[in-house]
Amino acid sequence: MLVDDHEVVRQGLRSMINASGDLTVCAEASTTAEAIHAARAHVPHVVVMDLRLPDGSGVEACREIRTENEDVKVLILTSFTDDQALFDAIMAGASGYLLKQVRGTDLIDGIRRIASGESLLDPSVTSQVLERIRDPHAGEDPRLARLTPTERRILDHIADGETNRQIGEHLGLAEKTIKNYVSVILTKLDVNRRTEAAAYLFTNSNRGSH
Repeated sequence: MLVDDHEVVRQGLRSMINASGDLTVCAEASTTAEAIHAARAHVPHVVVMDLRLPDGSGVEACREIRTENEDVKVLILTSFTDDQALFDAIMAGASGYLLKQVRGTDLIDGIRRIASGESLLDPSVTSQVLERIRDPHAGEDPRLARLTPTERRILDHIADGETNRQIGEHLGLAEKTIKNYVSVILTKLDVNRRTEAAAYLFTNSNRGSH
């Protein structure tokens, strides 16, 4: 199954995959919601997923799809060499992460490998992520280390300038719940405002170098 909000990209991928001889595109989607619904309806062996989607991220779609059916493998195909995104994708259950600069033959080979149960990571972004998996708090500011995974995700969304309502929509939580989380985050970081929390994140984590 192909998930990308650009129709031209999906057309190119579909033609290449269908021409491989042993692979067939069974469904397509352009949003997170469509991806989750299509995966439920078609149960593909492999989902080739873009990271940036209009209504959310490929990471969120991957997590939901894998929660419903762990037999479905997800290959993230993106143009972003963001080790945070790669880390999040792995934590969400993705089996592979390739950059869109990959050659067509390598992509087809990657799909086959993931379908057979292998894992596949682009070497250009693997080393940083493996280091974070070994020691997720290496070099991290002690205040940031206090945050739970959910609080850290919410802080990332705050840093992206999102409102409580937008964050709630992305994480599937009520706006009031997000507001409570934000209060806890501000307390843990010892700051008073959202803008200060965002500035603290950029100043005291690896995020600013991504």
